[in-house]
Amino acid sequence: MELRFFAEAAALGERVVNATAGTVTLDALNAAGSANLEGKVLIDIANPLDSSRGMPPPLNPVNTDSLGEQIQRVFPDARVVKTLNTMNCRIMVEPGRVSGPHNVFVSGSDTGAKKQVTEILVSFGWPESSVIDLGGIETARGAEMLLPIWLRLYSALGHTDFDFHVQGAR
Repeated sequence: MELRFFAEAAALGERVVNATAGTVTLDALNAAGSANLEGKVLIDIANPLDSSRGMPPPLNPVNTDSLGEQIQRVFPDARVVKTLNTMNCRIMVEPGRVSGPHNVFVSGSDTGAKKQVTEILVSFGWPESSVIDLGGIETARGAEMLLPIWLRLYSALGHTDFDFHVQGAR
């Protein structure tokens, strides 16, 4: 893929969605250009899964850092919000695929950016009461650390039409 496309897309978009493989996220966003990300809401749905180590892939970074935090450090003028990374892409935009209540998490240090992202989630069909604001961008660590159990659930269930529900969340 030509890297110039990242810069063109980032320059034109009101918001930027990072849906890259976590291992190449920073390269892709660098190709997009910090000037093209400045002041924009950057929705990070990527996960730092390192498949070079075999299956299931471990997270890198994990525990003391997150991909969301790394993005925010490298692009301090972007308004990074980590969300939608704990589910399959079909569930992201069609939450009704999973019956019953379930949740989507948002992490980010910019309250206005999280509000915009929540509005997008609601437009996808997520009830506002299903959106759980975990706090600042450092809380992306927890959301990313759900991926190892997500991968095990996928293996055990044999499909991806599932999501997490936090009982008593509201």
